[in-house]
Amino acid sequence: MNTADQYLKAIYLVQRMEDGPAATGALADMLDVSPASVNEMVGKLQDRGLVDHEKYKGATLTDDGIVRAEDALQTYCIIERFLANVLEVEDYRGEASALEAVIDDTVAERLDTIIDRREECPDCFDAEADQCCYLEVAAGESAD
Repeated sequence: MNTADQYLKAIYLVQRMEDGPAATGALADMLDVSPASVNEMVGKLQDRGLVDHEKYKGATLTDDGIVRAEDALQTYCIIERFLANVLEVEDYRGEASALEAVIDDTVAERLDTIIDRREECPDCFDAEADQCCYLEVAAGESAD
């Protein structure tokens, strides 16, 4: 997954949480980047036909953008569930965020066979909790 896909995933999640366009500030917060960086990437994504952007309203994914964002989110869910449920990594969120930029589709597909991903993925991802609904976190352990 590349940087563009991370932005598409973030736009997708913010749109779900806000039930509307993704504001630059919300994207900057989610991605931990500057609003200027968000504006620059949103412009590039708009040039590629993946995002529609209205100044002062926010970014909205096009149909092609939604497909790419859902693929990116699905890959993130696979990584997150593999780290949490198979390897029992304590900081699975941080590790998943770091790995999502470098895991390719082939590796994600192989990890997917191990975690037995559900059909509803990526709709299983809870944007507010920032994790897959099907994580199996050990008793007494926080999913945060």
